[in-house]
Amino acid sequence: MDIPYIVVDQLTPQQLRTWKTYFGDADRPRYIEEGIWRRTQEKATAGPSGWSGESDARRRVIHYRYRYGLVPTAAAPAIGLRDLYLYQSVSAPAAEIADHEAVVQAAFATGGWKQQPGEAVWARRDLRCRITAYLVHPQDAAARRTLPVGYRSLDVRITSADYAPPPAVRQLPWDVLASGIRVKDQPGTPTLVPDLGGLADFLPFQVEIGCGTSVEAGIPPLHRLHEIYRVTDRQGDEPREHRFTLSPADDPLLPEIIEQPEEKAEQLVEMFKACFLAEPTPAIQALKELQDAGHLVGPVITHNFDVLAARAGLGECFMRRYDQAVPDVEWADGAKALLVVGLHADRRKVQARARKRGMQVVFLDPEGFRHDNRFLPYPLEGPQDSDLVCRKSAGEGLPELVNLLTESTN
Repeated sequence: MDIPYIVVDQLTPQQLRTWKTYFGDADRPRYIEEGIWRRTQEKATAGPSGWSGESDARRRVIHYRYRYGLVPTAAAPAIGLRDLYLYQSVSAPAAEIADHEAVVQAAFATGGWKQQPGEAVWARRDLRCRITAYLVHPQDAAARRTLPVGYRSLDVRITSADYAPPPAVRQLPWDVLASGIRVKDQPGTPTLVPDLGGLADFLPFQVEIGCGTSVEAGIPPLHRLHEIYRVTDRQGDEPREHRFTLSPADDPLLPEIIEQPEEKAEQLVEMFKACFLAEPTPAIQALKELQDAGHLVGPVITHNFDVLAARAGLGECFMRRYDQAVPDVEWADGAKALLVVGLHADRRKVQARARKRGMQVVFLDPEGFRHDNRFLPYPLEGPQDSDLVCRKSAGEGLPELVNLLTESTN
């Protein structure tokens, strides 16, 4: 695999302006794509992890960090993947780890990798892969975590040549692991409303958006990343109880990357490419109209990578972070309500903080989606007794809100 790996070739003048304004020279490094998953086998995760007793303590940690940048070409600049870092740490019974390492070694042979003399490092064109086996993982020793007797760990790092993030970045997945599993919110009994007209009593309001607005722009839902990185055994869109990928024998990620890196790279950059090529939707444009009318205040509190709100002329407060356990929220003075659009998992507790501020919390979400010509329920997790829920999509509910507030103020 050659680095840089071209992601979007021959940018148009408008695409080049988009890159320079919202990705290349942005106020935060949006040219960096990063993801972390930690899946553990424990009593609290017995359903998806298969835990049945104290001897079940398998663990899988995935951390990727990619840096994109402009690549000169003869015709027009391209966007390329300039730095690649993908780290997997697996802990399991010793026999499973031995089999796992054997599979990785076989993948090197299939993929044409060459071991560097005297090192546990393999090279293939512009990629490097390092394998490290542990009787006791140093992160466990440092945290005083104890795995069952007979457990071992294997770390695999795949990088572009001569690249590795700084130590603080490489430590992030272990900091996330130490934070414990996410405890789901217990929903209350919110009031269902037919539209968002009730916001007229709570003006101005602030907004928090999740991936619902991104999906409407043609960006894959976040569970697509679970499929690419084999986080669960999920297949297709239908929500169900998906089992964690924890047994190395059931984990195809490393063979996929090592045997055919160019083919897998198309998937690894898929989300970034979709975010870059997306355009602001009618729902996002409606938010801009609401801001221009003075109804919406403050930055858009967003969990999305796509910068669509910023590209529509709105400020953004980005919440999906790994360097802060509880990211700060830029609250707007005088905001009386928080409108939550297309956001299911209340990971950052923004709504809880809004309630403490005395703000009315209103959800706009269809609580389901269509799949194979069927509507599949997907209930919200966070609404409480005092909240309002409008079961419409962003594309339907936000333009409708513009019209409702326009009528009420005329």
